[in-house]
Amino acid sequence: MGPMGKQSLSSVPAPMGGSCLLLLFCLRLGTSCPQSCQCPDHDGAVAVHCSASDLQEIPKDIPANAVLLKLDANKIARVPNGAFQHLSQLRELDLSQNAIETIGPAAFSGLAGGLRLLDLSHNRIRRIPKDALGKLSAKIRLSHNPLHCECALQEALWELKLDPDSVDEIACHTSVQEEYVGKPLIQALDAGVSFCSTHHKTTDVAMLVTMFGWFAMVITYVVYYVRQNQEDARRHLEYLKSLPSTPVSKDPLSLAP
Repeated sequence: MGPMGKQSLSSVPAPMGGSCLLLLFCLRLGTSCPQSCQCPDHDGAVAVHCSASDLQEIPKDIPANAVLLKLDANKIARVPNGAFQHLSQLRELDLSQNAIETIGPAAFSGLAGGLRLLDLSHNRIRRIPKDALGKLSAKIRLSHNPLHCECALQEALWELKLDPDSVDEIACHTSVQEEYVGKPLIQALDAGVSFCSTHHKTTDVAMLVTMFGWFAMVITYVVYYVRQNQEDARRHLEYLKSLPSTPVSKDPLSLAP
C-alpha cells in the first residue's frame, strides 16, 4: 500500500471514547431503577414499584420516563422541594401509608400539567400545604390524616381537586370547634359550617379586648389627672387661708391725713 493509502487511513477519525461513555451513561440514567424497586417497561412507559421497601426518603434515581410511581407503605417522613421535578411524564404518584408530616412548598414542582392522581392518604399531615398542592390539577387523596380543622385548612380545600371516592373519609382529628372533632370534614362544610367565622370572631374579640384596655387606661389617666388637680387646688386654697390677714378700718375718717 502506497503512502497515499496510508495517509487516507490515518485521516479517518478514531471513535471518541468520552462521547460513547457519556451516551451510555445517559442511556443508563434513563433506564435505571432504584434499589429494592421494580421498574417494568411497557412500550417505553415505565412503572416504578417501590411499595413496602423500607424507604426512609424518596429515591433520587427514578427513571425520567416513569408514568407510575408507587412509594406507599414505607417510612418516608418528608417530601422535599423538587423531589419529582425531573418526572414530567408522571401520571400517578402514590405516597400513602407513610409517616409524612412535612411537605415542601415546591415538592411537586414539574408535575402540575401531567399528574392525574396524588395519594397522600394514611400519613401524619396536620395542615394542608397550600403552596405545594394548590397548583396541581390532579385528584388528591387526603383521607386518614390527623388534620387540624381551621380556617387555613378550609381555604386550602377550596383550591384542591379532591378525589370523590375518598373525600368522605377526610375527618377532623382536632378542630378550633371541638364539636367537630372526629367528624367528616366535608359534611360539616356542606352543612354550612365555617371555621373561618370562628377565626374572625376570635380576632374581633381580641380587638375588643385591646380597645377596652386602651379605653380603661385613658379613663384611669383622666381620673388621676382630675384628682391631682383637685389636690393641687386644695393645697393652694389652704395656703391662701394660712396667710396673715390685715385688718381693714371701717371708719372712712381714719383715712384722712
